[in-house]
Amino acid sequence: MPNRTSRLALAAAGVTVVLWASAFVSIRSAGAAYSPGALALGRLLAGSLVLVAVLLIRREGLPPRAAWRGIAVSGLLWFGVYMVVLNWGEQEVDAGTAAMVVNIGPILIALLGARFLKESLPPRLLAGMAVSFAGAVAVGLSMSGEGHASVLGVVLCLLAAVAYAGGVVAQKPALAHGSALQVTTFGCLVGAVACLPFAGRLVEEAGRAPLSATLNMVYLGVFPTALAFTTWAYALARTTAGRMGATTYAVPALVVLLAWVFLGELPGLLTLAGGALCLAGVAVSRSRPKPAAAPAGSADGPAGSVRS
Repeated sequence: MPNRTSRLALAAAGVTVVLWASAFVSIRSAGAAYSPGALALGRLLAGSLVLVAVLLIRREGLPPRAAWRGIAVSGLLWFGVYMVVLNWGEQEVDAGTAAMVVNIGPILIALLGARFLKESLPPRLLAGMAVSFAGAVAVGLSMSGEGHASVLGVVLCLLAAVAYAGGVVAQKPALAHGSALQVTTFGCLVGAVACLPFAGRLVEEAGRAPLSATLNMVYLGVFPTALAFTTWAYALARTTAGRMGATTYAVPALVVLLAWVFLGELPGLLTLAGGALCLAGVAVSRSRPKPAAAPAGSADGPAGSVRS
């Protein structure tokens, strides 16, 4: 049963990173017609509608009181602040710079998880994150080209990374009390409420935005938000925040692949090498050392062993 649970959690994490990678293509289209706050609100409203409908169908109801603190903090930071400032930051810097700066998020998750959740920092996790971050930097440098980067844009991307990390670490304890669907649904609703000041802009921009941009915004809400954040929460409840954060380093590699397949953007050697490093680092960070063989006849043999 533990092995089956572990496989399901890994599959859920895989769904998340694939959908988050696909979001970059949709953001490129929707962001051309919608301002950062309006795009975040539209995405959150679409996601909330789907999540609430599923919650009602499953009759899960309200999460326990003990989960609300984590839901409120993660909803405000991750669903609210993160989405707005990331949309804004990506308008101020080129895609490569944004990718490099935001990818300090998993490192912050590991550090905050060790500080506030008392999670360990095993050498394999740290080594894997170092390899993946080097890959993310390589991908970012290859994507930068002749783009631009402003101080404001870099600060916004840093703020996005901090909000992302804080939201994940706040969400982890909530998942000990509420289900993945409950925590995601009400976190998304908290984020939507926080973004309501942008409602006027959303209505105004929706009236003149091309249909393709609006459909991409809806896609962002239904799949990279409603579905991907739920599978993320499912996996996060079954592993450490640090390991889950490291898993997201697969996103840059998948973005390269998706851009190649769907946009015809042929990656260069540096981009391919960076993507390979990202995936290698994820593999290292999620690997576990082989347990030492117990001496023959020892009382601490397999029957008395404990899984870490």
